[in-house]
Amino acid sequence: MAKILYVDDDEEIADRVQEWLSTEGHVVELASNGEDGLQMLGAFQYDVVLLDWNLPDITGLEICGQYRRSGGGAWVIFLTGNSAIKYKEAGLDAGADDFVTKPFDIRELSARVRSALRRANTVFQAELKIGNLTLNTAKRTARVDGGEELHLMPKEAAVLEFLMRHPNKVFGAKALLDAVWPSDSEVSEGTVRTFIKNMRRKLDAAGKPDLIKTEPSLGYTIEQSN
Repeated sequence: MAKILYVDDDEEIADRVQEWLSTEGHVVELASNGEDGLQMLGAFQYDVVLLDWNLPDITGLEICGQYRRSGGGAWVIFLTGNSAIKYKEAGLDAGADDFVTKPFDIRELSARVRSALRRANTVFQAELKIGNLTLNTAKRTARVDGGEELHLMPKEAAVLEFLMRHPNKVFGAKALLDAVWPSDSEVSEGTVRTFIKNMRRKLDAAGKPDLIKTEPSLGYTIEQSN
C-alpha cells in the first residue's frame, strides 16, 4: 500500500486514476492545480507523486523542482503528452524518476507505481503515534491505548494527521484551512473550528480530551514530549 498524490487539472482522468489505484489498496489524494499540489506536498508525506506537466498555474516541472529543493523524497512520475527527449531531459534534471506518456493505459500506470514502490527509498507511514494515541491515516481511524477504533471523517483525519506530523507547532485556522482544504472556496475558518470541536468531542469519548490544545489568539497544536 502506498500514499499517492495525483496533481492534474483533468478531473475525469484524475477520478479514474484515483478509483483504479484505490481498488489496489493505495491511498490516493487529488490536487487540481499546481498551487494546491505544492501546498499538499509541504503538509503531508507521500510515497509516489503523479504529476501532470501542463497545469493551469504552475507547471509540473516547477513543482518537481521546488519539491526536490525542499528535500522531498517521494518517487515522482510525470504524466505528459510531451514525449520529445528535451522534455524528458528537463524533467529528469528537475528530479523526476519516471515518465508516462498521455494518453496512457491505466494498467501501465499501475505497473509503474508498483515498480516505483519496489525501488523507492520512502515508506508510507500509515500509523502515527503521539503518547497513547495512534492514528491510522489509511483507514482514518484512531485508537487510544489499544481501545476501540475511533472512526473519523476524511477531513477530520486529515486535520489530525497534519497536526500530528507537525507536533509542538501552532497553526491558526487559516493555516489549517490552506493545508487541508486548499481549493475549497466554500470552506471558511469557522468550518475549521467546527471540525476541531467535533474531533475534540470524539477524542474525549475515546479518553483523550486534551490532545488538541488551543493557544489563545494563535491557534491549535498537539504537544509531543521529547
